[in-house]
Amino acid sequence: MSASTVSGLAKMAVASIKTMLKCGQIGVVVLLGATLMACSDSGIGDLESFVAETKMKKGAVEPLPEFKTAETYKYSANSLRDPFSTFRSEVKTTAKTQSMVEGVRPNVNRRKEVLENFPLDALKMIGTLEFNQQVWGLVKAPDGIIYRVRPDNHLGQNYGKISRVLEAKLLLSEIVPDGLGGWEERQASLSVDEIK
Repeated sequence: MSASTVSGLAKMAVASIKTMLKCGQIGVVVLLGATLMACSDSGIGDLESFVAETKMKKGAVEPLPEFKTAETYKYSANSLRDPFSTFRSEVKTTAKTQSMVEGVRPNVNRRKEVLENFPLDALKMIGTLEFNQQVWGLVKAPDGIIYRVRPDNHLGQNYGKISRVLEAKLLLSEIVPDGLGGWEERQASLSVDEIK
């Protein structure tokens, strides 16, 4: 509040006190006096002193830490094998590796049969069936369904192809990776398990 406002309030208070004295209301006069005293102190003295103290303080910022420079490393293994090239590019071509690379390959364009969705060890041969002089194998899949198979049917996840159906087992050949980027053929069988 400005000084003129405070003096104007004080004049009004004095005039009202004179009027109240005439009326005999002393309690109201005391209350009005306390109100005037509260108006005369602006209540911002402590704020003004805090601002003045803060302005006199000088700010101190810690210096930035010193960064160590990293050592540079020069890769000088140009004469060594490139770690991102395939091992197959370094294998010397011999007659054996050439025949494996150019030899047997799975037919990936062929439509897959149902039993090729299961690994060979999850399939169980449960018997055979003869119909029109053709012997069929009965294979139970992990889903509980029994399938009829005959030579040239496929089963297992390694491109297995049935070569013969015998009374107690199926003979098949699988095509598996050879580890050198080629394929090799291996023989496998699926036998009837003895029921206990």
